[in-house]
Amino acid sequence: MCGINGILHLQSQRKVDERILVKMRDSLEHRGPDYQGVFLDNNIGFGHRRLSILDVSAAGHQPFLSENGRYSMVYNGEIYNYKEFYPELKSNGFDIRTTSDTEVLMKLFQIHGLKMLNRLNGMFAFAIWDKLEKKLTLVRDRMGVKPLYYSFYNESFYFASEQKALFTAGVPLKMAQDGLEEYIFNRFVAGENTLYQNIKKVLPGHIMTIQESGKTTTEKWWNLKKEIQNQPEIKNPVEWFRETFDDSVKMRMISDVPVGVLLSGGLDSSSVLASLHQQKYKDIQTFNMGFKEKEHNESHLAKMMAEKFNYGFHTMQLEDENLYDKLISSTYFQDEPIMHLSEPHLFAVSQMAKPSVKVLLSGEGADELMGGYVRYKALKYPSLLNSIATFGNIDLFAKKPRYEKLSRYAQISKKSELVIYNGSNIYPNDIAETFGINNAPTNEYRKKIYKEAKSLYPQNLRRQALYFDQHTYLCSLLDRNDRCTMGASIECREPFLDPRLVVGLGSLDDKWLFSGKKWKFILKKAMEERLPDEILNFRKVGLSAPWGDYITKSHAFKEELESFSKSDIFQMPYFENINIQKLILNLQKGDARMTPYIMPLFMMHIWTKTYATKF
Repeated sequence: MCGINGILHLQSQRKVDERILVKMRDSLEHRGPDYQGVFLDNNIGFGHRRLSILDVSAAGHQPFLSENGRYSMVYNGEIYNYKEFYPELKSNGFDIRTTSDTEVLMKLFQIHGLKMLNRLNGMFAFAIWDKLEKKLTLVRDRMGVKPLYYSFYNESFYFASEQKALFTAGVPLKMAQDGLEEYIFNRFVAGENTLYQNIKKVLPGHIMTIQESGKTTTEKWWNLKKEIQNQPEIKNPVEWFRETFDDSVKMRMISDVPVGVLLSGGLDSSSVLASLHQQKYKDIQTFNMGFKEKEHNESHLAKMMAEKFNYGFHTMQLEDENLYDKLISSTYFQDEPIMHLSEPHLFAVSQMAKPSVKVLLSGEGADELMGGYVRYKALKYPSLLNSIATFGNIDLFAKKPRYEKLSRYAQISKKSELVIYNGSNIYPNDIAETFGINNAPTNEYRKKIYKEAKSLYPQNLRRQALYFDQHTYLCSLLDRNDRCTMGASIECREPFLDPRLVVGLGSLDDKWLFSGKKWKFILKKAMEERLPDEILNFRKVGLSAPWGDYITKSHAFKEELESFSKSDIFQMPYFENINIQKLILNLQKGDARMTPYIMPLFMMHIWTKTYATKF
C-alpha cells in the first residue's frame, strides 16, 4: 500500500525537475512512511512512497523496473491472488526474485499486457511507462478502492494518489462550479470530475493511455452490467455466499504484517470477525469507535463479539478539542470538504490501531450490495410516495426526523431523480426554498449510470438504486476509507467487495436481498449460525454522529461556529442568498432539521479556512 505520483512532459525535450517530483511524492508521506523512491528518464518521472505489507525487504521497493529495462512501474494496492501466477510465470521463463505482488504484476504485464487485468483479485492503482513506445498507462481497480487523480497543465500530465500532490506540483487549486453544485445537491462529485477545475479521477475499472504526443485514450476494462448479465445461475445462494465470503476474507488476510478489524458492532463488520473465527484465525485485534449518546453507540455489541471470539478489543470516544483537531486533520487528508461526517472518527480509530496493526479489514460495501440502507425502502412502493407528499406537511411527519426526511423526499416526482437523489440528505425543493439555489447540477455521469441501471433492472427501483450507488455513493465511501486509514499509514481492505461477490449478488433474485424486516437477507441467512440474535436483529446505526450537538454545545466548536456565521463562503455568488445566521439560530434552539442544511456549508467553511490556504 502506497502513494504514487508522476509527471510526463508532453514536450519530449523538456526534462522532469526532480525537486518538483520529490515534493509531490513527499506530500504523500503518510501513505508510505517506510521507503521513498524515484524514477527519472528525461521527460518522464515517477515517485513512490511505500507502506511495506508484502515482502517488507528492499526487494519490494518501487519504482519497479522490468529486467529488460523497457517498463517502469509505480503501484498502489494489493493483488490478493498473486501467488496463483507463480507456475505460469516460471513456465514463461521468469525467475521470481521477491515475495511481493509488485513483481508478479510487472511480469504478468510483460507476458499479457492489460489482458491480465480480469484475472487479478485485488485493489490497485498503477502507472506503467513503456520506454520503447513512449506511452504511459494508468489503471484503476474494478470498484475504485484505490484512488488515482490526474491533471493536464502547462503542457504536462501529472498524476497522483491524492489531489494535494498535484497542487504541490503547481496545478492551481480552483473550485469548479459544477463540482460545487454536485457537492450541495448530491453530497459529493461522482464520476471522473472532482470538486476542482482541471483535476479528474481515473474511473474505477478503467484504463487511461497517454502518448508522448499528448494523444489520450480511455477504455473500460471491467463492466459490471455485462459481468452480471454473463454470471451463470447460482444454484445454492446461501452456501455460495458463505463459501465465497470466507474465501474473500482469507485472501485479504495475506500479509507479512499484523492485520486487525474495524469493528463497529454492526452486522457487516461482525460478519467479517465471525468468518475469521470460523477459519480459526488467532490473536486478532479489533478497533471500535464508541459514542456517549446511546442512539449512536454500538460499542457494547462490538465488545461482546470480540470477547465471544477471544479477540482483542480497543475502543475510544471522540469529543470536544480532540474531535475538532481530528476534523482539521481529516479535512487535510480528504483534500475536499468532508461529507460523510464520520471522517474524524475513522481517522482517530485508525491512529489508535496504528501501534498494533498495519492493515485493517472493514465491512464496507455490504449495504450497497445487499440493500442495507433504510433509504432504499422508500423505493419499494413509489406510488406510496405520492400519498406521503400530499400529507407531508402535517405534524405527524415533522416531529420524527426519519419521516420528516421521507416527506421531503416524496416531493420528487421523476423516478430517475428518486434514484439519483436517494443518497442525498436534502433535495432540490429544500435547496431552492432554504438556499435560494434553483438550478440542479447537470449530473451527466449520474444520469449515465442510472440509464445503465434501468436497462439492467427495468421497473425495479430498488435494484437500480443499488447498482447506482455501487458506481457513485460507494466510491465516495471507499475514498473516505482510503484517506482516513492512509492518513494514519494503515491499509484498509474490504472483503465484501471481492468481484465474485459483487457480480454474484447483482445476479440474484430480489428475495435474497429484500426479504425479512431489515433486508440483507442472504447475509443474515449465511451468518445465522455464527452470529448472536443481538447482532442479527440490532437496529442499524452505522458510524453516525450527532453533529448538530457537537457544533452548538461543544466548547471546542464555539468560536468556530461564530467564525462560520461570518464565513467568506457566503460572499460567493453561489451561496449569497443563504441566511446562515437564521439557520444557526434555529439549530441552537434545538431544531435538528437544520443539521443536513448546515453541515455541508460548515465543512466547506472548515476546508476553505484550513486546507485551501495551504497551496
